[in-house]
Amino acid sequence: MATITPDILTAHNVTADEYSKILSILGREPNLTELGIFSVMWSEHCSYKSSRVHLKKLPTRSKHVLLGPGENAGIIDIGDGLGVAFKIESHNHPSYIEPFQGAATGVGGILRDIFTMGARPIAVLDSLRFGPLDDPKTGARNRRIVEGVVSGISHYGNCFGVPTVGGECVFDKSYSGNPLVNVFALGVIEKEKIFLGQAHGVGNPVIYVGAKTGRDGIHGATMASDEFTEESKQKRPNVQMGDPFLEKLLLEACLEVMETGAVVGIQDMGAAGLTCSTCEMGSRAGTGIEIDLAKVPQRESGMTPYEIMLSESQERMLLVAIKGREQEVFDVFEKWGLDAAEIGIVTDTGMLVVKNHGEVVAHIPNRELADEAPLYTRPYTKPARKAPMEAPAFASADLKADLIRLLRSGDMCSKRWIYEQYDYMVRTNTLYGPGGDAAVVRVKGTDTAVAISLDGNGRYCSLDPREGAKLAVAEACRNISTVGAQPLAATNNLNFGNPQKPEIMAQLVEAIEGMADACLHFETPITGGNVSLYNETLGEGIHPTPVMGIVGVLKVGKPTPIEFQSEGKTVLLLGGFRDSTLTHFGGTQYANVIVGGPWGLPPALDMDYEKRVHGAIRKIVNSGLAESAHDLSDGGLAVALAEASFGGIGASITLPPADRPEIQLFHEAPSRVLISAENVPEIKAIADEFQVEVVELGSTQTGKLVIAGRIDASIEELREPWSTSLERMLHA
Repeated sequence: MATITPDILTAHNVTADEYSKILSILGREPNLTELGIFSVMWSEHCSYKSSRVHLKKLPTRSKHVLLGPGENAGIIDIGDGLGVAFKIESHNHPSYIEPFQGAATGVGGILRDIFTMGARPIAVLDSLRFGPLDDPKTGARNRRIVEGVVSGISHYGNCFGVPTVGGECVFDKSYSGNPLVNVFALGVIEKEKIFLGQAHGVGNPVIYVGAKTGRDGIHGATMASDEFTEESKQKRPNVQMGDPFLEKLLLEACLEVMETGAVVGIQDMGAAGLTCSTCEMGSRAGTGIEIDLAKVPQRESGMTPYEIMLSESQERMLLVAIKGREQEVFDVFEKWGLDAAEIGIVTDTGMLVVKNHGEVVAHIPNRELADEAPLYTRPYTKPARKAPMEAPAFASADLKADLIRLLRSGDMCSKRWIYEQYDYMVRTNTLYGPGGDAAVVRVKGTDTAVAISLDGNGRYCSLDPREGAKLAVAEACRNISTVGAQPLAATNNLNFGNPQKPEIMAQLVEAIEGMADACLHFETPITGGNVSLYNETLGEGIHPTPVMGIVGVLKVGKPTPIEFQSEGKTVLLLGGFRDSTLTHFGGTQYANVIVGGPWGLPPALDMDYEKRVHGAIRKIVNSGLAESAHDLSDGGLAVALAEASFGGIGASITLPPADRPEIQLFHEAPSRVLISAENVPEIKAIADEFQVEVVELGSTQTGKLVIAGRIDASIEELREPWSTSLERMLHA
């Protein structure tokens, strides 16, 4: 047995203290295979060893939650005997190294998280962050990453046959060396048919199904728990290769075999592959698992036990069947043309025993491996912050030109180039796809639809992580409410830099605590999620970027569009003109794009008022009173008015006098929704009922957007730069 040297430990990202704990657990020195197993299971990516202490602060329960954190996906009750399973995961590091396969396998992995629960996936959304496309130094690389990531997502989702119905895409220099690719998936499941990743039943066979194991993805979890360096491009072998057509077969086979009653537990092989699925299934059930690697289907010759256990080859699952009913499992997978092999059994030892041709090559306690990774209460100080508190001197010379610059900017321009590559109508469930405030998909066979929104704002969080996280929750819930749905639950993806830096750890702690406060207030418990740390390149970290996925329910009906629908309707601002000072203006798109950089604090949030606005807009929309509805977020009122005009119907607006028209037009104060309607008295009565302000701004008209004394533009003047900017930047 090879001696474990300090260099070997460093290569596995195992510290001296962690190695001492391994020695204590085993009572001996590990062999290389065992060290590799510990290294991936105790990696940040798999164990959450820097964040788990703080994640316990998040609310996780409500009357709607059927299954919370701890399994592959959370599940909530949507009535009619049905639930929806959903989760968000990151594939950030792989998407930097190999954009197409990194993003594609991110989609494949999150889909497996859904159907391993017994749910059929019906929707995917993505939250993307890239470096600027027009940066002289990094633009070419950023463009390559964008094109690769979008192609990877569209390829996998389209081939698999699941609609990609929405998401968000942001550009900022902090992501130039470390893009973020967060993918959300949701599926429908019968409440009585939920499957768990647990290895119950001593003597039951452990069966490997799906694709053969290769050398791709080895040490992917460890790689995802480290900063990028100049040598990162050499890590291409750590990025998995995906086959969406095979995964489609795997989905159908898994759902069919679950119907036989022969399966007692099932788990996808995601990060850490066979290692993760075996020890986690055993640990959750309090059992042991014994496998023989010689029985694992392999697509490459001469693979070592180390390679087989750490491979992250895609489209693979591990299941536990009832002893004596193995043939039922084999028959189903043979029907779908997939490998199925009995590779081991469930034991009562609590140990993960790995053999190779009968020889024991690893012998490790399951619970210590899966659930007792080192937990760190890392020191933290104050959140890292580079922006000044004081605003620079500025004054707009041309408000119309400012609006056009904003509409042309990377964050605010149309993302049609992205979402037109996605088949967002496949399976015919999509009621409201990309481009709206929230995606809406129907649940076939019922009168229920599910609304989904992804939101995050790294710029806000860089100024104040606690308030930025609250604002992300508030905006996602507001988006859900604006389409008429009741927000019910959440999943989160926490993207941060190196937690060993106290100022970065402070960002994570503050964001989690802010998120906890907001989720509790808006009654959207966290049912699961993902933590992605070490998002740094050459010591430069990304903006702290918590991304929220909020899920809500509503009755099936014609969605309320964001665009004005007809002329002569009254334009109203639900929520009114919220206070915004120069200090709270510094995190806006206007400050970033027009003035040249953020300062101060993000917009101020009053959670009580925000929640009342949610209630009011839901009632207005569900009463059929709004001809259009669009929440105010990036770019504020002027941008919302422009976006509502892109259908061809504009508006004539008169605003109250203001000392700083830039602030009035472009501040991003939350708790506001733009409405066009005919029955104004009823809307005002609902606003009064919820004790929120509603202000008449003007009326809709054809062809132009006029904001009296400030902006006078044809719709085409605004729409053309908005609709063509992304493609121009990509093909510069």
